[in-house]
Amino acid sequence: MQEHYHPAEVESQAQSHWEEHQSFAVNEDTSREKFYCLAMFPYPSGKLHMGHVRNYTISDVIARFQRMQGKNVLHPMGWDAFGLPAENAAIKNNTAPAKWTYSNVEYMKGQLKQLGFGFDWSRELATCRSDYYRWEQWFFTRLYEKGLVYKKMATVNWDPVDQTVLANEQVIDGRGWRSGAVIERKEIPQWFIRITAYAEELLQDLNKLPHWPEQVKTMQRNWIGKSRGIEMRFDLAQKLGEHTGFEVYTTRPDTLMGVSYVSLAAEHPIAQQLAEGNAEIAAFVQACKEQSVAEADMANMEKKGMDTGLKALHPITGEEVPVWIANYVLMDYGSGAVMAVPAHDQRDFEFAQKYELPISQVIAPQDGSAIDLEKEAFVDQGILVNSGEYDGLDFKAAFDAIAQTLKAAKKGKVQTNYRLRDWGVSRQRYWGAPIPMFNLPGGGEIPVPADKLPVLLPEDVVMDGVQSPIKADPEWRKAEIDGKQVERETDTFDTFMESSWYYARYTCPNFADGMLDSDAANYWLPVDQYVGGIEHAILHLLYARFFHKLMRDEGLVECDEPFERLLCQGMVLKDGAKMSKSKGNTVDPAELIEQYGADTVRLFSMFAAPPEQSMEWSDSGVEGAHRFLRRLWKSVHGHLAAGTPGKLNADALNDAQRDLRRKTHETIAKVTDDYGRRQTFNTAIAAVMELMNEVGKLADRASPETLAVEREALEAVVLMLAPIVPHIAQALWSALGSGSIPLDTPFPAVDEAALKRSSIEVVVQVNGKVRDKVQAPIDAEKADVEALALAQKNVQRFLEGVTVRKVIVVPNKLVNIVAN
Repeated sequence: MQEHYHPAEVESQAQSHWEEHQSFAVNEDTSREKFYCLAMFPYPSGKLHMGHVRNYTISDVIARFQRMQGKNVLHPMGWDAFGLPAENAAIKNNTAPAKWTYSNVEYMKGQLKQLGFGFDWSRELATCRSDYYRWEQWFFTRLYEKGLVYKKMATVNWDPVDQTVLANEQVIDGRGWRSGAVIERKEIPQWFIRITAYAEELLQDLNKLPHWPEQVKTMQRNWIGKSRGIEMRFDLAQKLGEHTGFEVYTTRPDTLMGVSYVSLAAEHPIAQQLAEGNAEIAAFVQACKEQSVAEADMANMEKKGMDTGLKALHPITGEEVPVWIANYVLMDYGSGAVMAVPAHDQRDFEFAQKYELPISQVIAPQDGSAIDLEKEAFVDQGILVNSGEYDGLDFKAAFDAIAQTLKAAKKGKVQTNYRLRDWGVSRQRYWGAPIPMFNLPGGGEIPVPADKLPVLLPEDVVMDGVQSPIKADPEWRKAEIDGKQVERETDTFDTFMESSWYYARYTCPNFADGMLDSDAANYWLPVDQYVGGIEHAILHLLYARFFHKLMRDEGLVECDEPFERLLCQGMVLKDGAKMSKSKGNTVDPAELIEQYGADTVRLFSMFAAPPEQSMEWSDSGVEGAHRFLRRLWKSVHGHLAAGTPGKLNADALNDAQRDLRRKTHETIAKVTDDYGRRQTFNTAIAAVMELMNEVGKLADRASPETLAVEREALEAVVLMLAPIVPHIAQALWSALGSGSIPLDTPFPAVDEAALKRSSIEVVVQVNGKVRDKVQAPIDAEKADVEALALAQKNVQRFLEGVTVRKVIVVPNKLVNIVAN
């Protein structure tokens, strides 16, 4: 082998070998244990960033390690290619989104190969290609036929200047990103999938995922938001047109006796009817429609409202309470009406203070402590006060008693609700999969028949930045079925649709006869290891779980959950901040590879922090990783130059040689556990570095036994590092005389005999304070260990002029000498 390490040459040779031998192509093999390793696929934005590098290095390390465990490993890659950024880039660069996207795919694919990631590129897919989204369209029509898809009016962001619907991310400070116009909330027809039909199963099946981070499961539980409460009716004191009252849902019926007003959402039917005959209410309703509905904004914005003049009747007391319209009540949650208890809800409290509405305490702390309703609401559960017959009851007793009263009066019932809302999949932008529905001339719609799929998205278009090209093209909209003219739906799918089932299509990407080849899908699924950012913990993972259950119920897959184990990697930081172009703190992986090689970048990415924690970028850390690889190369070169080792004879080893061998196998045990069970790759690397330090201490290479144990240690090091630094590992493995590559070599196994010690370090204490350490035979008698401890010079120094009263020997651990 060459004396010096040349990364570019080493990496080029390894990658050429993998390409030539199709080293990562894989097929179903029922005789072998499978392992499906998957990293969340990237959006083809143009260039890889360090977040990509870290994410895909993690999955690559896991995939390569499992391959070395003898498993049949699937590790695919593709492109989440639809979406708004491509449209924006196309407008900016005066090109079509398709051309921009395909160009980026090719460039980024080259970067991924340059980093040595072991992907099965024969399974590559791009969600913008019709052979992918065709089956998504087909599946949508099946869901429609099952009653799981429906169309209804929904509120969207409307730009009155550009005359277009904007996604939330296109609304900046309440204005359109291009026009600067004040955005309006407008109702238009939208397509929905009934995820709420699966809410309980999605919630309960989180219990089937013991290998998911608890944080992610908690986030999903909160998003689904199961609650037990009471739905009750507030009748209007006077009828308003056809409206005689409205429903309210609450999880805190114990506070019902403290209601001082009720609030309606601006979109509530009663508010809408009032607005038709009252200009002031109409203006307020319109203002509510123009505000942000993001939860963070809703929590912090100023609470505003308008008294409608209507009165509602308290469902138990019959007392009249005023009906308000409030900007903090949303139609999308519950019934669009809330009972306001200012003393025990902070939003109601702020609203009541502003409009000088009554604040009546009906809950007291269980411990009898005082509360200050001048400062804030008391929102905890407690004991009922000022509540008539319910005084003295705790939350549970009050819940049951009030529920019984309402039920008897036919004014309410106990009900389980979910915060989760049906999935709105319509998008009014162009670069997405067309929704496969035909709109009928007389109203209504029908699904596009299977033999007319896919509904192709035209790719050679001109973007004007205002209207979707398919909405602007009357010819594209025209279609015919059974000799009758119909019109294609011009909305496209939310891109979460594509990312919700791509993992399943990887199992059979070239299958032309259906959405999935069930044999292949059922062999590979579920995904054994999924790797991706915590930012996808809710929507992507929830939609993918939902989609999987839909595919199961269609008979396409057998398992209940798509991802068996989840690892959410941390961010890459520089100077304490997340890397981003806007902050100007990015690091270009391509420049690093050119300077140090891909293996250095991979090694640093895995060594800098545990995978689930944020990783702080460090130039010196990168240089340190490179120095270690050079030292490893130099060690193997020096070892080979020293001669050919004989066969390792464990019985012929001296203490130093035996110690190195024990260290080798202790390291193998730790690294195997770190890679597999713990997934702490940084500690695995640290353990290998420690082993290399011990190898460096063996100076006598003239001894054939020394060469033999050194060879065993170096071979173990190379194979243990192979998942992380595969290029240099392959070159060194070849130099060490192997005819195979590390990828096809079993991971090192622990020799239990090598772990056995003949002696062990024993701590010597005098009056409980450590004064020395000695090596004692493992099976030594207590008296011998005691004599050995007492003979140490440093121990004797602390025994001068005192009398030894007692010696306590804890075998193989410590000796404590008690003296005074």
